[in-house]
Amino acid sequence: MAGVLDTVNQRTQLVGENRLELLLFRLNGKQVYGINVFKVKEVLQCPKLTTMPHSSKVVRGVAHIRGGTIPILDLGLATGESPMPDIETCFVIITEYNRRIQGFLVRGVERIVNMNWSDIQPPPKGLSNDNYLTAVCQVDKEMVEIIDVEQILSEVAPTRQEISAGIVDDDVQENARQHHILIVDDSSVARKQIKRCMEQVGFKTTVLCDGREALTFLQDMAGEGKDPCEELSMIISDIEMPEMDGYTLTRAIRDDSRLADLFILLHTSLSGVFNEAMVKKVGADGFLAKFQPDELARLAIETVQAKSE
Repeated sequence: MAGVLDTVNQRTQLVGENRLELLLFRLNGKQVYGINVFKVKEVLQCPKLTTMPHSSKVVRGVAHIRGGTIPILDLGLATGESPMPDIETCFVIITEYNRRIQGFLVRGVERIVNMNWSDIQPPPKGLSNDNYLTAVCQVDKEMVEIIDVEQILSEVAPTRQEISAGIVDDDVQENARQHHILIVDDSSVARKQIKRCMEQVGFKTTVLCDGREALTFLQDMAGEGKDPCEELSMIISDIEMPEMDGYTLTRAIRDDSRLADLFILLHTSLSGVFNEAMVKKVGADGFLAKFQPDELARLAIETVQAKSE
């Protein structure tokens, strides 16, 4: 366990190489799960928890850690399994998603494995808990299930999805109707959130599930004689995605003369450890941590207004 804890914060060198490292853990059974190390701030033995009245049953309590109060979510309960027994013997994975810090209660933490995003696949249809999976992979001939944390957090602590009054007016909507935005994200919750936000402004949207699918879509468009830079006003892409991550997608777009001028916004839950220099390194036009509908709407409006001038 000490080796795992010592290496959690030493992984940024993989950024931009279409690689990731997964922290492997187990819940109540033999199934192995994984979480991207970039999301992990700390792993520790479950501390004393204080029960919070009127909270979701998934929240087993809050812990006071390093001067802060952090909700601790039972990943077993969150994914439809039985709750963790004997939580004092469990471990907590402290994570940061979408500008929020929370802990995930798990039975045991095993090790970190180095993976290529091309080896991460969408979950096969028919898995019993596929509603809570964003991807799967093979490690030592075992299937590792990668949980869609954004799905869980949206159920436990829903975020505001409506754009505030005053951001979108008739002129903005009139202009937005002339623009088409490509949304790329492997999380079904994130796709729905972004699509809803953009359509509230008035944009036409196309939604795809990973970087490989998006690159094929763009190359096919160019191959048909269309100009993607005229057809699409911007791309809003996640970074963490099966098969091809957002960094690699951005690089591939910049390396294709037919696509190179597309506006690319990297929109990710990797808010805690994101290196701003990587945006420039891969050639993205901007970065925004998920999910703030007002910020996303404003940035999209500003982008298309600049293109219209």
